[in-house]
Amino acid sequence: MDYQSKMKKQKEFQPSLQEVNASVDTSGKRSMFKKIFAFFGPAYLVSVGYMDPGNWATDIAGGSKFGYQLLWVLLMSNLIALLLQSLSARLGIVRNRDLAQASRETYPHFVNICLYVLAEIAIAACDLAEVLGMAIGLQLLFGISLATGVMITVLDTFLLLFLINLGIRKMEAFIISLVAIIGLSFLVEIFFAKPNMAEVASGLIPSALSNEALYIAIGIIGATVMPHNLYLHSSLVQTRKIEKSSKSIWRAIRFNIADSAIALNMAFFVNAAILVLAAAVFHKSGLFEIAEIQDAHQLLAPMLGNNLAPILFAVALIAAGQSSTITGTLAGQIVMEGYINLRIHPWVRRLVTRLIAIVPALITIHIFGERSTGELLVLSQVILSLQLGFAVIPLIHFVSDRNKMGEFAIGPVIKTLSWVCALIIVGLNIKLVAEEVTVIFHSNTPLLWKILLCIACAGIGWLLLLTIFYPIIGKTSFRSKVFHDTPSQISTPENVKYKRIAIALDFSSSDKKAIENALSVGGLNTHYLLIHAVESAGALTFGKEIEDMESEHDKQHIEHYIKTLKDMGYFAEYQIAYGNPGNVIPEIVNDFDAGLIVMGQHGHKGLKDFLLGTTIDKVRHKVKCPMLVV
Repeated sequence: MDYQSKMKKQKEFQPSLQEVNASVDTSGKRSMFKKIFAFFGPAYLVSVGYMDPGNWATDIAGGSKFGYQLLWVLLMSNLIALLLQSLSARLGIVRNRDLAQASRETYPHFVNICLYVLAEIAIAACDLAEVLGMAIGLQLLFGISLATGVMITVLDTFLLLFLINLGIRKMEAFIISLVAIIGLSFLVEIFFAKPNMAEVASGLIPSALSNEALYIAIGIIGATVMPHNLYLHSSLVQTRKIEKSSKSIWRAIRFNIADSAIALNMAFFVNAAILVLAAAVFHKSGLFEIAEIQDAHQLLAPMLGNNLAPILFAVALIAAGQSSTITGTLAGQIVMEGYINLRIHPWVRRLVTRLIAIVPALITIHIFGERSTGELLVLSQVILSLQLGFAVIPLIHFVSDRNKMGEFAIGPVIKTLSWVCALIIVGLNIKLVAEEVTVIFHSNTPLLWKILLCIACAGIGWLLLLTIFYPIIGKTSFRSKVFHDTPSQISTPENVKYKRIAIALDFSSSDKKAIENALSVGGLNTHYLLIHAVESAGALTFGKEIEDMESEHDKQHIEHYIKTLKDMGYFAEYQIAYGNPGNVIPEIVNDFDAGLIVMGQHGHKGLKDFLLGTTIDKVRHKVKCPMLVV
């Protein structure tokens, strides 16, 4: 395979969760049961996000305040989740892309940056719920302070590293065991509560919602259909090694739908059990304001007449928080790698995500006290719901694209249902935002805050419109820039002058001019040094120790140029630096004792030039030799 073909293939396939990608073999001659079993697992990692502590808070608040009235919201959310997760799995199976990678290849850079920021906010909100849930569980079991419990949650970073090193199947087994603990705990809780099943059934019938009920309902939707789970599922299905035949792909899609149906129905049972428990125990007793998990725990024993109930409640809460935090970390890694192509050590990623969650949790506890955690949990789930449309809409676009999905693109019926779901989610969120904005504008809020709120709403609205319409109108106008352009062909010029020439490359279209102009003022006896500075976030942090895909591709590019020059009879070598080009390039040039440095005219434009300056400006002030800018 020649260089051009190799680079094209690498552009077409960039593995998600590279350390476990295609690590589970589903092919070969084996029994049907073993084939089915090989596919089961990813949906269970996804399902834990549907029963995390944030779900508990919204379910308890909804059940205690409105009884069984919101059960139909749970059921609707679960059906929507099943549909969307199946679409997410389909994307990963067919295109070998997770949702973030597909977005990076479709939307313009500035849109991807916005989507990345929103995804990180969603993950932080989710992790906040998990931190608080685990801390509450530890407090209930061991009597420690909530702040201490929050700090202890940092230690689960090491558990994630341990599990990921064991392999994806071991991690799946661990998560499934935690899910089993949660399910069994609430099965016993429901047995103790003895709810009226006729009333439970009536709660599954849709009914009108008040403004207060709508807020809780949207929180339930946000807690059930989580945006980060869509990113996660599209990546996790790629841990299965699938034969690239139509039959094998269709089989993988069917098995993953079955996997999702089982796992998400289990999650629905847990969520319904929590809401039913709150309705049967608290709402029936006139306790309509049980929004705190701690209150629910304390009241279970006296109201059920059983001391085992609160213990099971706390154990299940810890299991839910621990399982969810592991999958949330994986989702954060997928989002970061997919949107901005930044790969950092898992423990760094985990620690950053956890600290983002810990800080607001500790601040809230310090200022408002431990009794404020329930409201904070519900708020985190509403935030998740507000982010959901920005993940769902791109997903529907991607799996509907017949040019990339081929025969596996979704049909008209599923496509219609998907857009109806998206419309419901976005519509409910718009309604909530409109009501909250109306309240603010009729309050005594300072004018400046009202203006900023209008600007923020306008920006979010514009981003939503771009998310919806860009894949339709911009298919031919945008070309993915996942990696640098293919190296240009170089021809032999005439003229000889300088004996030592440094050439700074950025792997843009200016490389061709830079190299050819360097050759025109040198010759076969000239010593050429090709320089490239890797300035990614990872390179700035880890320097030459960074081992990401971008650095590897840069090395391949520059080695291709070196080989081309040597084949033409020139003496050339290269050096790759890491960090700010304006700093590292002059050091290399001066150490090389170059007689000339050649650089392409490449840098910031307009205001960025004024604020940041160009690499050329920075280099020319630090080198000791003439500079040729082409």
